Amino acid sequence: MVETLSIAVIGGPGVGKTSIIRQFLYNDFTEVYTPTSSRYVYRPSVILNGNMYDLKIMDVPPMSSFPASTSQEWVDLRCRGVRNASAYILVYNICCVGSFEYVKMIRQQIVEHRVGNSSEIPILVVGSKRDLQRQRFTPRRAVSVLVKKTWKCGYVECSAKYNWHITLLFKELLCSTVAHGLKHNYSSIRLQGALHRNRCNIM
Repeated sequence: MVETLSIAVIGGPGVGKTSIIRQFLYNDFTEVYTPTSSRYVYRPSVILNGNMYDLKIMDVPPMSSFPASTSQEWVDLRCRGVRNASAYILVYNICCVGSFEYVKMIRQQIVEHRVGNSSEIPILVVGSKRDLQRQRFTPRRAVSVLVKKTWKCGYVECSAKYNWHITLLFKELLCSTVAHGLKHNYSSIRLQGALHRNRCNIM
């Protein structure tokens, strides 16, 4: 039986969530900004260490807060399924301090309201639009130290426009997610090549 790993991609308006996902899956990027108004689910498959996994990548539109209960989650269609996700990608724009404050709020709410033991749920904080490095609101190191040392989360910066670190961020998250599920360390796993036809191989 193929295991399904559910990944919720969450962030404020215009931070590049959809662009990151589509660059990862299709090597596709557009300059045209189309706001995500409803939850969209992508379902690629991966082969990891000889085992196949189905991914359920949820592109979650901006929500006012992480659902505190199952009933709240089901009332708001935008966030359906996020409480039971296997892992979270929290995206902010490195040029917008407000988008980082949003991620800070959502991460804290995940810790408070997540189903099960939230302290061990893989959370990867992603600084997007790295190509606009000169406009960033604070040095990378300051954010990295806060996220890694205080929040105990992974941290990656990327650029969907130039396909920089897109593959790396999904590799980081998938390795953490599988390691969390199997209580094993898969740090040697390598993600090879871009994805085509909504499938990928992880050797």
